[in-house]
Amino acid sequence: MKDKILKRAIEIIEIEKEALNSVIAHLDENFTKVINEILKCEGRVIISGMGKAGLIGQKISATLSSTGTPSFFLHPGEGLHGDLGMVKNSDILIFLSNSGETEEIIKLFPPLKKIGVKTVAITSSKNSTIGKLSDFVLEYGKLKEACPLGLAPSSSTTAMLVIGDALSLTLLELKNFTLEDFALYHPGGSIGKRLLKVEDVMRKGERCPLVKKETPIFDVIDKITKAKAGIAIIVGEDGKIEGVFTDGDFRRNWRKNPEIGNFPVEKYMTKKCKTIRKGKLVDEATYIMRKNKINQLPVIDENDVVIGLIDIQDIT
Repeated sequence: MKDKILKRAIEIIEIEKEALNSVIAHLDENFTKVINEILKCEGRVIISGMGKAGLIGQKISATLSSTGTPSFFLHPGEGLHGDLGMVKNSDILIFLSNSGETEEIIKLFPPLKKIGVKTVAITSSKNSTIGKLSDFVLEYGKLKEACPLGLAPSSSTTAMLVIGDALSLTLLELKNFTLEDFALYHPGGSIGKRLLKVEDVMRKGERCPLVKKETPIFDVIDKITKAKAGIAIIVGEDGKIEGVFTDGDFRRNWRKNPEIGNFPVEKYMTKKCKTIRKGKLVDEATYIMRKNKINQLPVIDENDVVIGLIDIQDIT
């Protein structure tokens, strides 16, 4: 039974892989034309579709919006009952319909022609009704649905999804959409945190233990403990970084010499330490710490003066 289930799962995935091959085989100059139309568009890219295609459309619209192309989803049924008022002649409207014969979408074309909006169809056939009515068609060909009944949208919605991703991410690149832009549109969650600048999340003040090189190690450990950090940063009179000392350094050296607590931290500090400059992204700080297997990273300004401390616990 277990092998039969896995076999069926693989068969479904293989069928959907074939759908992707069909998408690639049908890509032509129309894709380039649609991209250029969107780049020229002074309005929004509106996505519309019924049922499962509509759900894919909502995802495509969200991806466009989050990557620098203003977009919203228009339900065809609601469009027929007043929501067409949201559509302007400066917009582009992309319809998703596998058959190309979705009645609710077809009924939208007469008023859309009066509004003067450009239309794009993502469908299986350019010769379908919606395909013929649209200004541009992104055709992916007739597909076998992975559903054993041949009815539940599966391969067709996969095709729509990847075409939407191809549009969104090609536009992202052509618009020179940067990490900073991405961070602006993703202020929440783990993605937003990664794309903040280090000074936005670094520990400061008492939470960033700064000591002079002549400070006794016992005092350094006391400061680390009070800050609930794992590291102290050694700085000179000018505030520039000279090294670091961790609680791990203390444990390793204490085993060799229980008297180290009275020694100045300079004797055991690590002089060549990793740092990150103000203005860099948290994502880069995470990469540096993971690559070097460290949990804290001093933040310095353009003059190498310590201004804060990044702790891996605060950003993961």
